[in-house]
Amino acid sequence: MSRSQNEGVGLVPGASSCREIDLFLDAAAKLPAPSCGEGGRLIFALDATMSRQPTWDLAQGLQCKMFETASKLGGLSVQLVYFRGFAECRASHFVAGGQGLAELMSKISVRAGHTQIAKVLRHTREEARRTPVRVLVYVGDAMEEGPDDLAALAGELGLLGVKAFVFQEGDDRAARQVFREIARLTGGAYASFDRSAPERLAALLSAAAAYAAGGRSALELEARNPAARHLLSQMG
Repeated sequence: MSRSQNEGVGLVPGASSCREIDLFLDAAAKLPAPSCGEGGRLIFALDATMSRQPTWDLAQGLQCKMFETASKLGGLSVQLVYFRGFAECRASHFVAGGQGLAELMSKISVRAGHTQIAKVLRHTREEARRTPVRVLVYVGDAMEEGPDDLAALAGELGLLGVKAFVFQEGDDRAARQVFREIARLTGGAYASFDRSAPERLAALLSAAAAYAAGGRSALELEARNPAARHLLSQMG
């Protein structure tokens, strides 16, 4: 993945983080590309700002389980996107089954800054315009942007056929309202989790991966999973 591939995702960060970003980009460039016959595409986006520090290591390990699920489901390719700091938002290219992304994600540490959800939504929109994206999974705990702007972008994603599965850590009220609206406008689903029930996030991510790989029928096959039933109930 070249730097030019990321110019639409984020701004140029400060010099102090350049080496770490270069390492991320170098590692991402070495990940295997998906096959020409790829099926569903999933964008996995993370809030890596400092507010997530208390549960970051725990959540990071659980998020890796989604890649394990993805690797078992044929025809799914995954892209990792994260933001942190005040102007840093980065993306890998799509890789088959999420292969290598779990290791790549383990190298990301949190950094103080504001949310950049609009950048994630715009990036997803541009990816979907080039090649269809079935699912955007977003994991975060806060929202510090204009709700109307985010809703407008979510509406555009809905028109492009991208369903947003928004998973909120904690119970921030402002974030909850906007996250629910993003999910609703895209025809996706919202759910919350916290450190007292970490297995809930793992189940939610597995359900989202199932949908991205095989659509509603694949998610229905996971109906024994309460998280899958929760997502289905919102999708109508």
